[in-house]
Amino acid sequence: MFKASPFEYRFRFLIHVLIFTLAFWVPWVDWIAGLDLTRKTTWLVASSWLSLHGWLGFQAATIVLLVIALVFTGLGAWLRTWGAAYVGSGVVASRSMHGETLLADGPYRRTRNPLYLGTLLHTVGLALLMPPTGAVFAIVLIWVFQIRLALAEEPFLAAQFGQPYLAYAAAVPRFLPSPTPCVPAAGEAPHWGQAVLGELYFIAAFLVLAALGWNFNGQWLRQGFLISLGAWLIARAFLPKPKATTAAA
Repeated sequence: MFKASPFEYRFRFLIHVLIFTLAFWVPWVDWIAGLDLTRKTTWLVASSWLSLHGWLGFQAATIVLLVIALVFTGLGAWLRTWGAAYVGSGVVASRSMHGETLLADGPYRRTRNPLYLGTLLHTVGLALLMPPTGAVFAIVLIWVFQIRLALAEEPFLAAQFGQPYLAYAAAVPRFLPSPTPCVPAAGEAPHWGQAVLGELYFIAAFLVLAALGWNFNGQWLRQGFLISLGAWLIARAFLPKPKATTAAA
């Protein structure tokens, strides 16, 4: 009952965009009596809190939080690109599930859902620029949505592959990656070019944060993320059609 519906799976990209949009421009924040957080980012609020309680100076706190955000967005971009290189960017962008070949290469030897995990890590890093209530909203909803998407795929893959998939699922964690590969490599070759094109938004968002974050200008960063999203939407038009490979997104 907790798995995503076919409608949610088909329009999962739009749902992600909607969650991020609401998180950045949280309309309910003005309803919270006594809190003036409408224009304050989590970055500013957290840095001020750390400084006020003597943990770090304000400038040092902003730098530490930026580095943490870079780690999360960088790992998220890497996981998604690595996973897309094996599963195929056409499959990642597809609105339907695919299950012609059981994939057990690259990050899929350590976690069954590297793309969903990468999206969650990206969200945690991006939350730095959201209002605090929006940050909590985005992280919780994105995490729940990733679980629901994964639960929607699992019965489909079990029906497609039967016992081999059940054995794979029993050996490889659903989300938290194993430090070592859990299954032998199947020999699938990665396609890095199309993976970079397909995950352009996540890569560009990390680069924007790395290049402009040191100016501590939230408006510039948000504009950079919007440009990254626009470039990614254009790049999606050049992705190859889904080939024989397994479902993921």
